[in-house]
Amino acid sequence: MTRSCRRLRRGAVIIAAVAALVVPLGGGTALGAPDSAPAVVGQPSPSPSPSPSPSDDFRRLTPEVKRQVDRAVERVMREANVPGATVGLWTPDKGSHVRSFGVADKETGRRMSPDLYMRIGSETKTFTVTALLKLVDEGTISLDDMIGEYVADVPNGDRITLRQLAGMRSGLFNYSEDQDFFKALTSDPERSFTPQQLLDYAFRHPVLFQPGEEFSYCNTNLILLGLVVERVSGRPLQDYIRENILEPAGMDRTIFPTDAAFPRPHAQGYTNQTADGKVANSTDWNPSWGWAAGAMISTLEDLRTWAPIVATGVLPDGDTLISPVTQKQRLDTPPTAIPGAGYGLGIFDVQGWLGHNGSLPGYQSLTIYLPSARATMVVLLNTDIDHDGTEPSTLLGEAITKIVSPEHVFNLPAQPTGR
Repeated sequence: MTRSCRRLRRGAVIIAAVAALVVPLGGGTALGAPDSAPAVVGQPSPSPSPSPSPSDDFRRLTPEVKRQVDRAVERVMREANVPGATVGLWTPDKGSHVRSFGVADKETGRRMSPDLYMRIGSETKTFTVTALLKLVDEGTISLDDMIGEYVADVPNGDRITLRQLAGMRSGLFNYSEDQDFFKALTSDPERSFTPQQLLDYAFRHPVLFQPGEEFSYCNTNLILLGLVVERVSGRPLQDYIRENILEPAGMDRTIFPTDAAFPRPHAQGYTNQTADGKVANSTDWNPSWGWAAGAMISTLEDLRTWAPIVATGVLPDGDTLISPVTQKQRLDTPPTAIPGAGYGLGIFDVQGWLGHNGSLPGYQSLTIYLPSARATMVVLLNTDIDHDGTEPSTLLGEAITKIVSPEHVFNLPAQPTGR
C-alpha cells in the first residue's frame, strides 16, 4: 500500500484522532492517526498540583497564557509549513481566545479569518452517528440490530451490529485503503461517487477480523450507517441531519453538501494527496467520496456550538438532543490500539478531551470538549500535509493543550498500521 493511500485511510482520526475521513481524503482523516508519534511542540506551563480539582483542569486565559498559545501555534505552523489556521478556546469561567494565523489563499495573500467556511472531514462522523442515535431514541432501530437487516450483501452482515459499526469494531475493509479507489479519486478529484460504489471497493476485500474482536478505524462503517439512517427515516441523509440536528442546534452555517459546492467565504485548501505526490489546490474537489464519513462543511462558531452537544447530548437551550441513556452508551469509550485514546460511538476520548478530528485533502479540523472544565477547543487548518509523519491538527492540539490543560494533553500517538 502506498503512503498516500494509507493517509487517505486515516482520513481523519481525531481524535484520533482516530479519523480523516480520518482518511484523509475522504472524509478526512478525522481521526486518522499519523504514521509516527507527534513531535513535542509548544511551551509547557508550570506543573499543576498532583490532584487538581475540576476547576484546575484548565488554565485561566490571561493575556500571558494567550500569548503562549499564539507563540505555540505560530511555531507549529512554521515547522509544519501550515499556510493558515484558526484556533478557538472557550470556557464559562476562564475566558476565551479566538485568533486566526497565516493565509487563506497562498496566491493572493488573503488572510485567514474566523468567519471562513472549512471542510471538516471525519468530524462528519459525529453527525452521522448522532442521526443514528436519534433513531435509537425514537425506538425505530436498536444499536444491536444487524447491518444485514438494512443493507444487503455486507460481508458478515448477519453478525455485525450497528453498535460495532459506530464503534469501529466491525472488521470490514476500509474502502479508502483500496488501491483502485485511490487511483480513481486522484485521477479525477472532481468526480462524484455513490455510496454503493464506495461499498463495492470495500466488499471486494475479505474481512480483517470477526466483529467485535478489535478496533479498526474504517470509513466503510459510516457509509453503511448513513444508508441505515436514510432507509429507516425515509429521508436523504443530508436532510435528516439538517432537520433533526443542525436546525435544533442553531447551526445554520454547517452544511452536508451533495456536490462540490463550497459557500463563500472559504479558505483554499492544499494537499499532496495527488496522483504524482505534488502539492495541489484541492478546494473544489468533490467530497462525495467521504459522504457520511467526511463530506461536511462548517465554521468555527458552529463547531464551538457542536462540541458540547456531542459530549453531553444537550442542546444550547437545555433541551435534550440525545437521551441520557443513549448518550451514556455513546460515551462508553473502550481502549483502542492508540495509547491514551478510547473510542465510543463516533467519538474519541483522548486524555479526557471528547470529540473528533477531521481530515480531507487540503483541510484538517479538531473539535473537542473537556467536560471537567466545560472547555471547548476548535482548530481549523487549510492543509492536510503531514509533518514528519504527523498530522498538523494533532501537532496544534498537543501544543495548545500542553499550555491550557497540562493535566489533559491531547497527545494522539500514532495508530499502528499493521493491516
